[in-house]
Amino acid sequence: MVDLSVNLGGIPLDNPIIPASGTCGFGLELNEWYDINILGAISLKGTTREARFGNALPRIAECRQGLINSVGLENPGIEKLLAEKIPALRAIYRKPIIANISGFCVEDFAFCAERAEGCADIDILEANVSCPNVHGGGMALGTDPKVAAEVTRAVKKASSKPVFVKLTPNVTDITAIARACEEAGADGLTVINTLLGMRIDIRTRKPVVAASTGGFSGPAVFPIALRAVWQVARACRIPVMGCGGVSTAEEVIEMMMAGASAVQVGSANLVDPMACKRIIEQLPEVMERLGLKDLKQLKIN
Repeated sequence: MVDLSVNLGGIPLDNPIIPASGTCGFGLELNEWYDINILGAISLKGTTREARFGNALPRIAECRQGLINSVGLENPGIEKLLAEKIPALRAIYRKPIIANISGFCVEDFAFCAERAEGCADIDILEANVSCPNVHGGGMALGTDPKVAAEVTRAVKKASSKPVFVKLTPNVTDITAIARACEEAGADGLTVINTLLGMRIDIRTRKPVVAASTGGFSGPAVFPIALRAVWQVARACRIPVMGCGGVSTAEEVIEMMMAGASAVQVGSANLVDPMACKRIIEQLPEVMERLGLKDLKQLKIN
């Protein structure tokens, strides 16, 4: 028997597999396919202070080994999240819930964190300073160490819950942002969000997505995400949730060898809603093949 359990900054998880924000709605969508209580935790769709319709259509562009999305943080707003979405999820789900919050200024993040503080069913706040699909905030807040630190301090001041900051790969040195967030009080880091990408329709000579550019994700970004996790885990002492292109149990092991304490599965859920279930079921076999009895001390040689 192998032990799949891990510890994420003091929060025990039955296994390291977490559907990434934006790829599983508010949890109920995945529960139509399987019992989501098999998951280690779940990261909910990104939420902002006010409801957002999102970007104009079309929002999705297919790519080899991935896709580009430009959804633009479509969501019902923090109040509806707390009043409707989380209670509905908690009625069927007993594992840790990660609320992903975003905004267009520091005050937006602080407001969402303060409102989330009163919700006992939220276990972790994930501050998304890395969304490439919105203007006037999003990724722009996560490319400057000083601003990323300011957001981190504001969220920590507004809430006593563990705070993980989700980092963008669209920077020269991701470790500089990571260290700034750690010094500002972050309890952990999520590495990485999507890369900025683009597709052009050669027949119309126009970008495929209405916003021109969007977040590129999928299997093609895995080596980049793995490198970023490896760098951040060595630059910081706080736990890391690895994210980016993960679609197999073997890649989960790689992420944890690079230094991740838990692993988020993103775009794979959009292609195959059973992806997380499949990975969880395959992990014991892969661990046994590698001679691993547990995941807690899994590190690269």
